[in-house]
Amino acid sequence: MTDKVWTPIKHVRVADQWVAAASRQDFVDAAHSDASFADEHGRVRTRLIFDSNGQGVSMARTNPKFRQALEHADVIHADGQFIVDVSRKYCSEPIPERTPTTDMIHDFAKACEKSGRTFYLLGAPEEINSECARVLKRMYPKLKIVGRHHGFFKGREEEILADIEEKKPDFLWVGLGKPLEQEFCVQYKDRLDAVWTITCGGCFNFITGDYSRAPQWMQDASLEWLHRMIINPRHLFWRYFTTTPHAFVLGHRLSDEATKVFQYEPA
Repeated sequence: MTDKVWTPIKHVRVADQWVAAASRQDFVDAAHSDASFADEHGRVRTRLIFDSNGQGVSMARTNPKFRQALEHADVIHADGQFIVDVSRKYCSEPIPERTPTTDMIHDFAKACEKSGRTFYLLGAPEEINSECARVLKRMYPKLKIVGRHHGFFKGREEEILADIEEKKPDFLWVGLGKPLEQEFCVQYKDRLDAVWTITCGGCFNFITGDYSRAPQWMQDASLEWLHRMIINPRHLFWRYFTTTPHAFVLGHRLSDEATKVFQYEPA
C-alpha cells in the first residue's frame, strides 16, 4: 500500500537538484489523485512541493541551511525557465515545460472549482493576503478558500498550525520567500494538515497586481528575472546580479543525464 500513498512523479537531475519532469497539468492531476487517496485512506503527512529557479540554485550552493531544507522536499518543480532550458540540453528526458507557481495557482484554482478541493493562503502582508483571496474568489467564484493568514506570525506558529489543522485544506500555499518558506515547511511538515503544501514566494503579490509579469517573450527567453530587477531594482538588483550568473555556471556544470521516480514510503 505504501507505494500508492502519493502519485509518482518522474524527476531529472538539473543543477545538482532532482527536478520534476512534469507539466502543469501533470501537477494538477497528481495533486487531485493524492487528495482522492487521502479521502479514502486517510492523510499521511503533507507532500512538500518546492520550486527550483536561478535564485534557488545559487542559494543551494551558498546557504547550507537552505540546501538542507531542499533535501526534505518531496517534489521540486521548474519554477524558472532556466531550469527547463538546462534540462533540454543535458537530460535524456527533459522537463516538458516551465511550471511557475504564478501560473499553477490558477491551474489549481480552475480545477478546484470543479472538484471542490480547498485552498489555504499563508504569507505576504495582511493587505496583500486578503486582496489575493478576494481576487481569486472574483476570478474563480466556486473556489473554496477555507483559511488564510498573513506571513508575519513569528512567535505565533502554534496558532497558525492549529488554524490549518482545523481548516484541513487540500492545498496549502506558503508564500514567505526563500529560504523562510522552505524552512517553515520542513520544520512543521508533520503538523501541516494539508494534502499538498506548495511554496510560492511572491505569488500572492502577482495575483493582486502588486508585481507584474514579464512579457511572454522575456519569460520564454529566461529573462523574467531581468524584468523584475528593472521594475524593482531597490529590492531585487543585488539578488539577481549575484545569483543569476552563479546559477548559470552551476546549471551547466552540475547537470547530467538521469531520471528518477519519487515514491514516498511512510515510516
